[in-house]
Amino acid sequence: MKKRIAAFLAAAAVSSAALAAAVYSASRKYTEKDLKDMRDSLLGEAPVAEGQDINNDGHVDVFDMIRMRRAVVSAAAHSEKVSPVTEEYVRYTGRVLYKDGTAWLVQSGSAVEFTVSASSASVTLRGDASISSAKDFRSRYAVIVDGVIIRDDVMSSTSETVELFSGNTERIASVKVIHLSEADNGAVGISAVTTESSAAEPVVPAKEKELRIEFIGDSITCAYGVEAASQDEHFKTTTENFMKSYAYLTAEELGADYSAVCYSGHGIISGYSADGSKVAGRTVPPYYQLVGSLKAYSSPWDFSAKPCDVIVLNLGTNDSTYIDRDPDSRGAEFISAYEDFLGVIRDNNPHAYIICTLGIMGCTSEYQMIEKAVENYRAKTGDNSIMCYLSPTQSYSDGYGADWHPSEATHKINAEILADKIRTVLGLNYVPAN
Repeated sequence: MKKRIAAFLAAAAVSSAALAAAVYSASRKYTEKDLKDMRDSLLGEAPVAEGQDINNDGHVDVFDMIRMRRAVVSAAAHSEKVSPVTEEYVRYTGRVLYKDGTAWLVQSGSAVEFTVSASSASVTLRGDASISSAKDFRSRYAVIVDGVIIRDDVMSSTSETVELFSGNTERIASVKVIHLSEADNGAVGISAVTTESSAAEPVVPAKEKELRIEFIGDSITCAYGVEAASQDEHFKTTTENFMKSYAYLTAEELGADYSAVCYSGHGIISGYSADGSKVAGRTVPPYYQLVGSLKAYSSPWDFSAKPCDVIVLNLGTNDSTYIDRDPDSRGAEFISAYEDFLGVIRDNNPHAYIICTLGIMGCTSEYQMIEKAVENYRAKTGDNSIMCYLSPTQSYSDGYGADWHPSEATHKINAEILADKIRTVLGLNYVPAN
């Protein structure tokens, strides 16, 4: 045994130049068992095995063992890791439902954001029942790496992998996966983040922001048709992009986090009506306390988990198609229901400032009803953390989106106005944290 050990040690006397010049392939992955077998071979306790001449110099010696040990250590440190998409690893933005191992981005703009440290990384996305819809009506999403959109598409399969980046050098990158279309047309799921990394924790949540705003609305808030070529186009999820909505742009302007609850064609007492009849099944209040309206996502929403500082309520545009046929009686119904909804909002957001608005697509008479509802609510409750303002009506010069909805230019104008209103209620000296 001593002779074997002596021979083993003598082999280590080979010059370091020979060690530096040796070439070995990292294409094979070695294990602790391989390392034990190599030791046994060098000690003469086992025959030399095929593949043990790692540096291809015609000998199996200590230098092969050194390289194998390096490979084992490197494999342990730089390995594939699969991180679940829970709040331990990612930050949820908006109404996200974690269910059966998948984080479902339900509402418009809902997202997961995280920082990843790795040489390569990918995300596994999941599709729901909406993948069976025609392509222009499937859930649209974007994947953003370091502020650059690397994927903008609709979900067309139950599962797909999107590569975030790859290479031989580790990098740190910020990643966001965001739902661009609306809740009524399905959700986008994220089930895993896969990395090749030496970091103990390669995926960590993005930093929380100090200010959080919730937007409650209809198709305007959803950014319905914002990317349509003209007002002559009709609804498609492929032209709906929440990142171009006044809501998203307002949050960006203020450096704020956000949440949205918005459904095209919905109102307070009636959804959009082509003939003036009441469409009671398309109203927002019944769904406000749920993650989403679709049965798969109709779980109760936990308002206490991430309390909002400001609530923006922008509903009434669709109600107008019902109210305007009989403004007196139907207007009174609207005012009463609006007051009731303010109460629901306040119950779930006791410390938030509520801002009520209307007017981007007209409806100035309904705005007067909102002013009355806010006045009545203040008088009944003594709640002064609430205000309303009339949004400027879109103009021909700024263009139109699908079905005469606001254009990108109109959304930008209204984002500037709303951001200024929020600054006013929070204090003129409010500056978002970097």
